[in-house]
Amino acid sequence: MRIKIINKSKHPLPKYQTPLSAGLDIYAELSSEILLKPLERKLIPTGLFLEIPAGFEVQIRPRSGLAIKNGITVLNTPGTIDADYRGEINVILVNLSAEDFTVRDGDRIAQMVVSKHEHIIWEESEILSDTQRGEGGFGSTLIK
Repeated sequence: MRIKIINKSKHPLPKYQTPLSAGLDIYAELSSEILLKPLERKLIPTGLFLEIPAGFEVQIRPRSGLAIKNGITVLNTPGTIDADYRGEINVILVNLSAEDFTVRDGDRIAQMVVSKHEHIIWEESEILSDTQRGEGGFGSTLIK
Protein backbone atom coordinates (compact mmCIF):
# COMPACT_ATOMS: atom_id res chain seq x y z
CA MET A 1 0.00 0.00 0.00
CA ARG A 2 1.21 3.50 -0.77
CA ILE A 3 0.35 6.56 1.32
CA LYS A 4 1.26 10.09 0.25
CA ILE A 5 3.33 11.94 2.84
CA ILE A 6 4.74 15.44 3.11
CA ASN A 7 7.71 15.62 5.47
CA LYS A 8 8.33 19.21 6.58
CA SER A 9 10.60 18.01 9.39
CA LYS A 10 14.35 17.60 9.28
CA HIS A 11 13.97 13.95 10.34
CA PRO A 12 13.58 10.70 8.39
CA LEU A 13 10.20 9.43 7.27
CA PRO A 14 8.44 7.21 9.83
CA LYS A 15 9.99 3.77 9.64
CA TYR A 16 9.61 0.23 10.88
CA GLN A 17 12.45 -0.62 13.25
CA THR A 18 12.36 -4.35 12.43
CA PRO A 19 11.06 -6.32 9.43
CA LEU A 20 7.99 -7.58 11.36
CA SER A 21 7.11 -4.37 13.22
CA ALA A 22 3.46 -3.27 12.95
CA GLY A 23 4.16 0.34 13.92
CA LEU A 24 6.36 2.98 12.32
CA ASP A 25 8.31 5.20 14.72
CA ILE A 26 7.67 8.92 14.39
CA TYR A 27 9.89 11.78 15.54
CA ALA A 28 9.36 15.05 17.39
CA GLU A 29 9.89 18.11 15.19
CA LEU A 30 10.84 20.85 17.67
CA SER A 31 12.57 24.21 17.51
CA SER A 32 13.27 23.95 21.25
CA GLU A 33 12.98 21.28 23.95
CA ILE A 34 9.64 20.70 25.66
CA LEU A 35 9.54 19.96 29.39
CA LEU A 36 6.80 17.61 30.56
CA LYS A 37 6.29 17.84 34.31
CA PRO A 38 4.60 14.95 36.16
CA LEU A 39 0.97 14.55 35.02
CA GLU A 40 1.42 17.27 32.40
CA ARG A 41 0.37 16.78 28.77
CA LYS A 42 1.51 18.64 25.68
CA LEU A 43 0.95 18.52 21.95
CA ILE A 44 4.15 17.50 20.15
CA PRO A 45 4.46 18.34 16.43
CA THR A 46 6.00 15.93 13.91
CA GLY A 47 6.17 17.98 10.69
CA LEU A 48 4.29 15.16 8.89
CA PHE A 49 1.19 15.47 6.69
CA LEU A 50 -0.58 12.41 5.24
CA GLU A 51 -3.10 11.54 2.55
CA ILE A 52 -4.65 8.37 3.95
CA PRO A 53 -6.73 6.28 1.52
CA ALA A 54 -10.49 5.91 2.08
CA GLY A 55 -11.26 2.89 4.25
CA PHE A 56 -8.09 3.30 6.30
CA GLU A 57 -7.00 5.21 9.39
CA VAL A 58 -3.65 5.84 11.02
CA GLN A 59 -3.50 5.06 14.72
CA ILE A 60 -0.99 6.86 16.95
CA ARG A 61 0.20 4.65 19.79
CA PRO A 62 2.71 4.88 22.62
CA ARG A 63 6.22 3.52 22.37
CA SER A 64 6.67 0.79 24.97
CA GLY A 65 10.24 1.86 25.75
CA LEU A 66 9.17 5.41 26.67
CA ALA A 67 6.31 4.03 28.74
CA ILE A 68 8.30 1.53 30.83
CA LYS A 69 11.51 3.57 31.18
CA ASN A 70 10.03 7.06 31.62
CA GLY A 71 6.27 6.82 32.21
CA ILE A 72 5.59 8.72 28.96
CA THR A 73 2.56 7.67 26.93
CA VAL A 74 0.14 8.92 24.29
CA LEU A 75 -2.87 10.36 26.10
CA ASN A 76 -5.67 9.41 23.70
CA THR A 77 -4.35 6.06 22.68
CA PRO A 78 -4.82 5.00 20.08
CA GLY A 79 -5.29 8.39 18.54
CA THR A 80 -7.11 8.12 15.22
CA ILE A 81 -6.15 10.09 12.13
CA ASP A 82 -9.03 9.95 9.66
CA ALA A 83 -8.61 9.69 5.90
CA ASP A 84 -10.00 13.20 5.34
CA TYR A 85 -7.56 14.97 7.71
CA ARG A 86 -4.81 16.93 5.93
CA GLY A 87 -3.22 18.88 8.79
CA GLU A 88 0.02 18.21 10.60
CA ILE A 89 0.25 15.04 12.66
CA ASN A 90 0.66 16.00 16.32
CA VAL A 91 1.00 13.65 19.27
CA ILE A 92 -0.48 14.27 22.73
CA LEU A 93 2.17 13.08 25.18
CA VAL A 94 1.53 12.80 28.90
CA ASN A 95 4.02 12.26 31.69
CA LEU A 96 2.64 9.68 34.13
CA SER A 97 5.87 9.50 36.12
CA ALA A 98 6.95 11.41 39.21
CA GLU A 99 9.93 12.93 37.35
CA ASP A 100 10.26 15.72 34.78
CA PHE A 101 10.81 14.51 31.21
CA THR A 102 12.33 16.50 28.36
CA VAL A 103 11.19 15.92 24.78
CA ARG A 104 13.98 16.81 22.36
CA ASP A 105 13.97 17.44 18.64
CA GLY A 106 14.29 14.12 16.81
CA ASP A 107 13.15 11.95 19.74
CA ARG A 108 11.08 8.93 18.72
CA ILE A 109 7.88 9.87 20.52
CA ALA A 110 5.22 7.45 19.26
CA GLN A 111 4.42 4.89 16.62
CA MET A 112 1.82 4.92 13.88
CA VAL A 113 -0.10 1.89 12.67
CA VAL A 114 -2.08 1.91 9.42
CA SER A 115 -5.37 0.09 9.89
CA LYS A 116 -8.25 -0.83 7.58
CA HIS A 117 -11.73 -0.12 8.89
CA GLU A 118 -15.34 -0.55 7.83
CA HIS A 119 -18.30 1.81 7.90
CA ILE A 120 -21.43 0.28 9.39
CA ILE A 121 -25.13 0.73 8.91
CA TRP A 122 -27.19 0.54 12.11
CA GLU A 123 -30.00 -2.00 12.15
CA GLU A 124 -32.37 -0.98 14.91
CA SER A 125 -33.89 -3.89 16.80
CA GLU A 126 -35.97 -4.66 19.88
CA ILE A 127 -33.93 -7.75 20.85
CA LEU A 128 -30.40 -9.09 20.52
CA SER A 129 -29.38 -12.75 20.15
CA ASP A 130 -28.43 -14.71 23.28
CA THR A 131 -24.81 -15.62 24.04
CA GLN A 132 -23.09 -17.57 26.80
CA ARG A 133 -21.79 -14.31 28.27
CA GLY A 134 -25.09 -12.46 27.98
CA GLU A 135 -25.04 -9.22 29.95
CA GLY A 136 -21.91 -10.13 31.93
CA GLY A 137 -19.69 -7.08 32.17
CA PHE A 138 -16.15 -6.41 33.36
CA GLY A 139 -14.42 -9.58 34.50
CA SER A 140 -17.38 -11.78 33.61
CA THR A 141 -15.35 -13.98 31.25
CA LEU A 142 -12.75 -14.95 33.84
CA ILE A 143 -12.58 -18.63 34.75
CA LYS A 144 -14.05 -19.16 38.21
